[in-house]
Amino acid sequence: MQTKVSERGQVSIPAKIRKRFQIKPKTRLEWIVEQDRIILLPVPQDPISTFRGRGGKQYTTADLLADRKVERMQENARDKG
Repeated sequence: MQTKVSERGQVSIPAKIRKRFQIKPKTRLEWIVEQDRIILLPVPQDPISTFRGRGGKQYTTADLLADRKVERMQENARDKG
């Protein structure tokens, strides 16, 4: 899907994407720049509730790095394929 940037630098989010990710008026969005890529993430209204149920195991830095390595491999495979 493509959209156009307006003269004022505004971007419209397609309805399909707004519905899928429950993006409504006043939803905050996080813009992340990774090398030559822009990633846009909706920020939950209650970020703490997003992590409920994850307290059973301590999530370490090593866990984070391992998860990120898997994500990076998936992203690279998706970019090539």
